[in-house]
Amino acid sequence: MKRTIAIVAGGDSSEFPVSLRSAQGVYSFIDKEKYDLYIVEMKGLCWEVQLPEGNVPVDRNDFSFSLNGEKVRFDFAYIIIHGTPGEDGKLQGYFDLLHIPYSTCDVLASAMTFNKFVCNQYLKGFGVRVAESLMLRKGQNISDKDVIEKIGLPCFIKPNEGGSSFGVSKVKTQEQIQPAIEKAFHESEEIVIEAFMQGIEITCGCYKTKKKEVVFPITEVVTSNEFFDYDAKYNGQVQEITPARLPEELGKRVQTLTSAIYDILGCSGIIRVDYIITEGEKINLLEINTTPGMTVTSFIPQQVRAAGLDIKNVMTDIIEDKF
Repeated sequence: MKRTIAIVAGGDSSEFPVSLRSAQGVYSFIDKEKYDLYIVEMKGLCWEVQLPEGNVPVDRNDFSFSLNGEKVRFDFAYIIIHGTPGEDGKLQGYFDLLHIPYSTCDVLASAMTFNKFVCNQYLKGFGVRVAESLMLRKGQNISDKDVIEKIGLPCFIKPNEGGSSFGVSKVKTQEQIQPAIEKAFHESEEIVIEAFMQGIEITCGCYKTKKKEVVFPITEVVTSNEFFDYDAKYNGQVQEITPARLPEELGKRVQTLTSAIYDILGCSGIIRVDYIITEGEKINLLEINTTPGMTVTSFIPQQVRAAGLDIKNVMTDIIEDKF
Protein backbone atom coordinates (compact mmCIF):
# COMPACT_ATOMS: atom_id res chain seq x y z
CA MET A 1 0.00 0.00 0.00
CA LYS A 2 1.35 3.44 -0.96
CA ARG A 3 2.31 5.95 1.71
CA THR A 4 0.47 9.27 1.51
CA ILE A 5 2.86 12.24 1.39
CA ALA A 6 2.06 15.90 2.08
CA ILE A 7 4.34 18.36 0.31
CA VAL A 8 3.94 21.29 2.70
CA ALA A 9 4.48 24.68 1.05
CA GLY A 10 3.66 28.38 1.35
CA GLY A 11 4.24 29.90 4.77
CA ASP A 12 4.06 33.37 6.26
CA SER A 13 7.14 35.10 4.85
CA SER A 14 8.05 36.92 1.64
CA GLU A 15 9.32 33.58 0.33
CA PHE A 16 5.75 32.27 -0.14
CA PRO A 17 5.89 32.20 -3.98
CA VAL A 18 9.39 30.69 -3.96
CA SER A 19 8.12 27.91 -1.69
CA LEU A 20 5.25 27.11 -4.06
CA ARG A 21 7.75 26.78 -6.91
CA SER A 22 9.88 24.47 -4.79
CA ALA A 23 6.78 22.38 -4.02
CA GLN A 24 6.21 21.85 -7.74
CA GLY A 25 9.82 20.74 -8.03
CA VAL A 26 9.51 18.26 -5.15
CA TYR A 27 6.21 16.98 -6.61
CA SER A 28 8.01 16.25 -9.90
CA PHE A 29 10.95 14.56 -8.14
CA ILE A 30 9.15 12.10 -5.80
CA ASP A 31 8.38 8.60 -7.10
CA LYS A 32 4.64 8.55 -7.81
CA GLU A 33 4.63 4.77 -8.19
CA LYS A 34 5.63 4.48 -4.53
CA TYR A 35 3.74 7.41 -3.00
CA ASP A 36 0.44 9.28 -3.23
CA LEU A 37 1.35 12.98 -3.30
CA TYR A 38 -0.62 16.06 -2.29
CA ILE A 39 0.57 19.67 -2.06
CA VAL A 40 -0.61 21.34 1.15
CA GLU A 41 -0.57 25.12 0.87
CA MET A 42 -0.30 27.08 4.13
CA LYS A 43 -0.85 30.78 4.70
CA GLY A 44 -1.57 31.83 8.28
CA LEU A 45 -4.43 29.64 9.52
CA CYS A 46 -5.56 28.80 5.99
CA TRP A 47 -4.25 25.28 5.33
CA GLU A 48 -5.53 23.68 2.14
CA VAL A 49 -4.82 20.62 0.04
CA GLN A 50 -4.51 21.39 -3.66
CA LEU A 51 -6.82 19.14 -5.69
CA PRO A 52 -7.67 19.27 -9.43
CA GLU A 53 -11.29 20.15 -8.63
CA GLY A 54 -10.28 22.86 -6.14
CA ASN A 55 -8.62 23.27 -2.76
CA VAL A 56 -10.07 21.58 0.34
CA PRO A 57 -9.30 22.51 3.98
CA VAL A 58 -6.92 20.59 6.20
CA ASP A 59 -8.19 19.49 9.61
CA ARG A 60 -5.42 20.87 11.86
CA ASN A 61 -6.49 18.57 14.72
CA ASP A 62 -4.92 15.56 13.01
CA PHE A 63 -3.50 16.96 9.73
CA SER A 64 -6.01 15.17 7.53
CA PHE A 65 -8.51 16.10 4.81
CA SER A 66 -11.67 14.69 3.25
CA LEU A 67 -11.68 13.22 -0.25
CA ASN A 68 -14.91 11.82 -1.70
CA GLY A 69 -16.34 11.53 1.79
CA GLU A 70 -13.32 9.61 3.10
CA LYS A 71 -10.77 10.94 5.62
CA VAL A 72 -7.22 10.95 4.22
CA ARG A 73 -4.38 10.89 6.75
CA PHE A 74 -0.81 11.75 5.84
CA ASP A 75 1.99 9.31 6.60
CA PHE A 76 4.79 11.83 6.01
CA ALA A 77 5.30 15.58 5.52
CA TYR A 78 7.87 16.85 3.05
CA ILE A 79 8.34 20.40 4.36
CA ILE A 80 9.38 22.87 1.68
CA ILE A 81 8.34 26.13 3.35
CA HIS A 82 11.17 28.65 3.17
CA GLY A 83 10.82 30.82 6.25
CA THR A 84 8.29 30.63 9.06
CA PRO A 85 6.61 28.32 10.11
CA GLY A 86 8.38 25.57 8.16
CA GLU A 87 12.05 26.46 8.51
CA ASP A 88 12.10 27.74 12.10
CA GLY A 89 10.92 24.64 14.00
CA LYS A 90 7.28 25.62 14.57
CA LEU A 91 5.79 23.18 12.10
CA GLN A 92 8.25 20.50 13.22
CA GLY A 93 6.88 20.78 16.75
CA TYR A 94 3.33 20.41 15.42
CA PHE A 95 4.22 17.24 13.51
CA ASP A 96 6.10 15.85 16.52
CA LEU A 97 2.94 16.22 18.61
CA LEU A 98 0.95 14.33 15.97
CA HIS A 99 3.67 11.68 15.53
CA ILE A 100 3.91 12.42 11.81
CA PRO A 101 7.45 12.01 10.44
CA TYR A 102 8.85 14.82 8.29
CA SER A 103 11.73 15.56 5.94
CA THR A 104 13.67 18.24 7.78
CA CYS A 105 15.73 18.86 10.90
CA ASP A 106 13.99 18.67 14.27
CA VAL A 107 12.70 21.62 16.31
CA LEU A 108 16.02 22.62 17.89
CA ALA A 109 18.19 22.36 14.78
CA SER A 110 15.56 24.15 12.67
CA ALA A 111 15.16 26.99 15.16
CA MET A 112 18.91 27.39 15.58
CA THR A 113 19.80 27.39 11.89
CA PHE A 114 16.94 29.78 11.09
CA ASN A 115 18.48 32.30 13.49
CA LYS A 116 21.61 33.17 11.53
CA PHE A 117 23.35 35.00 14.37
CA VAL A 118 22.76 32.29 16.98
CA CYS A 119 23.79 29.53 14.58
CA ASN A 120 27.00 31.22 13.47
CA GLN A 121 28.02 32.10 17.03
CA TYR A 122 27.32 28.50 18.13
CA LEU A 123 29.41 27.02 15.31
CA LYS A 124 32.16 29.57 15.97
CA GLY A 125 32.64 27.73 19.28
CA PHE A 126 33.47 24.59 17.27
CA GLY A 127 36.17 26.41 15.29
CA VAL A 128 34.09 27.32 12.23
CA ARG A 129 35.18 30.62 10.71
CA VAL A 130 32.41 33.26 10.50
CA ALA A 131 32.30 36.98 9.69
CA GLU A 132 32.40 39.56 12.46
CA SER A 133 28.82 40.53 13.19
CA LEU A 134 26.39 42.05 15.64
CA MET A 135 22.65 41.64 16.13
CA LEU A 136 19.92 44.18 16.79
CA ARG A 137 16.35 43.57 17.96
CA LYS A 138 13.46 45.79 16.92
CA GLY A 139 13.47 48.89 19.11
CA GLN A 140 17.26 48.87 19.52
CA ASN A 141 19.37 51.48 17.74
CA ILE A 142 22.98 51.72 16.71
CA SER A 143 24.92 54.76 15.54
CA ASP A 144 26.66 54.92 12.19
CA LYS A 145 29.93 55.45 14.07
CA ASP A 146 29.51 52.20 16.03
CA VAL A 147 28.74 50.20 12.88
CA ILE A 148 31.85 51.56 11.17
CA GLU A 149 34.09 51.03 14.21
CA LYS A 150 32.83 47.54 15.14
CA ILE A 151 32.09 46.03 11.72
CA GLY A 152 33.56 48.37 9.10
CA LEU A 153 32.51 49.20 5.56
CA PRO A 154 31.44 47.72 3.27
CA CYS A 155 29.13 45.49 5.31
CA PHE A 156 25.92 43.53 4.92
CA ILE A 157 22.77 44.43 6.83
CA LYS A 158 20.15 41.69 6.66
CA PRO A 159 17.23 40.08 8.47
CA ASN A 160 18.38 37.60 11.10
CA GLU A 161 15.55 35.29 10.11
CA GLY A 162 14.56 34.93 6.48
CA GLY A 163 15.88 33.96 3.10
CA SER A 164 15.93 34.57 -0.66
CA SER A 165 17.87 37.78 0.12
CA PHE A 166 14.71 39.71 1.01
CA GLY A 167 15.65 42.80 3.03
CA VAL A 168 19.40 42.38 2.46
CA SER A 169 21.60 45.38 1.65
CA LYS A 170 25.28 45.71 0.88
CA VAL A 171 26.24 48.96 2.58
CA LYS A 172 29.19 50.92 1.24
CA THR A 173 28.74 54.38 2.75
CA GLN A 174 27.75 55.82 6.11
CA GLU A 175 24.60 57.36 4.57
CA GLN A 176 23.30 53.91 3.60
CA ILE A 177 23.46 52.39 7.10
CA GLN A 178 20.19 53.55 8.68
CA PRO A 179 18.01 53.01 5.55
CA ALA A 180 19.45 49.48 5.28
CA ILE A 181 18.63 48.80 8.95
CA GLU A 182 15.06 49.99 8.39
CA LYS A 183 14.73 47.82 5.28
CA ALA A 184 15.94 44.70 7.11
CA PHE A 185 13.53 45.30 10.01
CA HIS A 186 10.64 45.12 7.52
CA GLU A 187 11.47 41.41 7.11
CA SER A 188 12.45 40.37 10.64
CA GLU A 189 12.22 41.32 14.31
CA GLU A 190 15.99 40.91 14.50
CA ILE A 191 18.70 42.01 12.08
CA VAL A 192 22.37 41.20 11.61
CA ILE A 193 25.12 43.64 10.65
CA GLU A 194 27.92 41.56 9.20
CA ALA A 195 31.41 42.35 7.91
CA PHE A 196 31.93 42.02 4.17
CA MET A 197 34.23 39.20 3.07
CA GLN A 198 35.86 39.37 -0.35
CA GLY A 199 36.14 36.00 -2.00
CA ILE A 200 34.53 33.14 -3.92
CA GLU A 201 30.96 32.29 -2.95
CA ILE A 202 30.15 28.58 -2.94
CA THR A 203 27.43 26.29 -1.64
CA CYS A 204 27.42 22.60 -0.74
CA GLY A 205 24.50 20.26 -0.09
CA CYS A 206 24.44 17.20 2.13
CA TYR A 207 22.08 14.56 3.49
CA LYS A 208 22.49 11.56 5.74
CA THR A 209 20.33 8.55 6.51
CA LYS A 210 20.79 5.55 8.80
CA LYS A 211 22.46 3.77 5.87
CA LYS A 212 24.47 6.40 4.01
CA GLU A 213 26.11 9.81 3.96
CA VAL A 214 25.99 11.91 0.80
CA VAL A 215 27.88 15.18 0.37
CA PHE A 216 27.12 16.69 -3.02
CA PRO A 217 29.54 18.38 -5.44
CA ILE A 218 30.07 22.06 -4.64
CA THR A 219 28.49 24.88 -6.67
CA GLU A 220 30.36 28.12 -7.35
CA VAL A 221 28.17 31.23 -7.49
CA VAL A 222 29.31 34.03 -9.81
CA THR A 223 27.18 37.16 -10.14
CA SER A 224 27.85 40.61 -11.56
CA ASN A 225 25.33 42.01 -9.05
CA GLU A 226 26.57 43.50 -5.79
CA PHE A 227 25.81 40.18 -4.09
CA PHE A 228 23.75 37.02 -4.60
CA ASP A 229 20.44 38.89 -4.33
CA TYR A 230 16.89 37.95 -5.34
CA ASP A 231 17.42 38.81 -9.02
CA ALA A 232 20.60 36.75 -9.11
CA LYS A 233 18.82 33.81 -7.47
CA TYR A 234 15.59 33.78 -9.43
CA ASN A 235 15.92 36.00 -12.50
CA GLY A 236 19.02 34.48 -14.04
CA GLN A 237 21.49 37.21 -13.16
CA VAL A 238 24.07 34.68 -12.01
CA GLN A 239 26.40 31.96 -13.23
CA GLU A 240 26.21 28.73 -11.22
CA ILE A 241 29.11 26.36 -11.83
CA THR A 242 28.82 22.77 -10.59
CA PRO A 243 31.28 21.37 -9.70
CA ALA A 244 32.99 24.53 -8.47
CA ARG A 245 36.37 25.56 -9.89
CA LEU A 246 38.27 24.82 -6.68
CA PRO A 247 41.50 22.94 -6.08
CA GLU A 248 40.68 19.31 -5.25
CA GLU A 249 42.07 19.48 -1.71
CA LEU A 250 40.12 22.67 -0.92
CA GLY A 251 36.93 21.12 -2.29
CA LYS A 252 37.40 18.09 -0.04
CA ARG A 253 37.90 20.37 2.97
CA VAL A 254 34.61 22.16 2.18
CA GLN A 255 32.77 18.84 1.88
CA THR A 256 34.31 17.55 5.13
CA LEU A 257 33.29 20.75 6.94
CA THR A 258 29.74 20.51 5.53
CA SER A 259 29.43 16.95 6.85
CA ALA A 260 30.82 18.03 10.25
CA ILE A 261 28.35 20.94 10.52
CA TYR A 262 25.51 18.52 9.70
CA ASP A 263 26.56 16.33 12.64
CA ILE A 264 27.30 19.17 15.09
CA LEU A 265 23.79 20.58 14.61
CA GLY A 266 22.10 17.18 14.49
CA CYS A 267 20.57 17.86 11.10
CA SER A 268 18.16 15.65 9.19
CA GLY A 269 17.08 15.58 5.56
CA ILE A 270 18.81 17.72 2.95
CA ILE A 271 20.66 20.84 4.02
CA ARG A 272 22.73 23.34 2.05
CA VAL A 273 25.63 25.28 3.52
CA ASP A 274 26.80 28.55 1.97
CA TYR A 275 30.42 29.72 2.28
CA ILE A 276 32.86 32.39 1.15
CA ILE A 277 36.42 31.30 0.32
CA THR A 278 38.70 34.20 1.22
CA GLU A 279 42.41 34.78 0.59
CA GLY A 280 44.63 31.93 1.71
CA GLU A 281 41.88 29.35 0.95
CA LYS A 282 40.10 30.17 4.21
CA ILE A 283 36.59 28.69 4.40
CA ASN A 284 34.09 31.08 5.99
CA LEU A 285 30.52 30.05 6.84
CA LEU A 286 27.75 32.32 5.56
CA GLU A 287 24.60 30.43 6.57
CA ILE A 288 22.81 27.08 6.62
CA ASN A 289 19.59 26.31 4.76
CA THR A 290 17.56 23.42 6.19
CA THR A 291 14.79 23.69 3.57
CA PRO A 292 16.85 24.62 0.52
CA GLY A 293 15.17 25.57 -2.74
CA MET A 294 14.00 22.60 -4.81
CA THR A 295 12.94 24.01 -8.16
CA VAL A 296 14.34 22.15 -11.15
CA THR A 297 17.11 24.77 -11.47
CA SER A 298 17.90 25.14 -7.74
CA PHE A 299 21.33 24.28 -6.33
CA ILE A 300 20.41 20.91 -4.80
CA PRO A 301 18.94 19.38 -7.99
CA GLN A 302 22.00 20.72 -9.87
CA GLN A 303 24.32 19.07 -7.37
CA VAL A 304 22.37 15.80 -7.45
CA ARG A 305 22.78 15.70 -11.23
CA ALA A 306 26.50 16.55 -10.98
CA ALA A 307 26.94 13.67 -8.52
CA GLY A 308 25.42 11.29 -11.07
CA LEU A 309 22.49 10.51 -8.78
CA ASP A 310 18.78 10.19 -9.54
CA ILE A 311 16.85 12.77 -7.53
CA LYS A 312 13.90 10.36 -7.36
CA ASN A 313 16.11 7.98 -5.35
CA VAL A 314 17.33 10.84 -3.14
CA MET A 315 13.71 11.75 -2.30
CA THR A 316 12.98 8.10 -1.49
CA ASP A 317 16.02 8.02 0.80
CA ILE A 318 14.75 11.08 2.71
CA ILE A 319 11.24 9.67 3.12
CA GLU A 320 12.08 6.03 3.94
CA ASP A 321 14.74 7.00 6.49
CA LYS A 322 11.97 8.14 8.85
CA PHE A 323 10.23 4.73 8.90
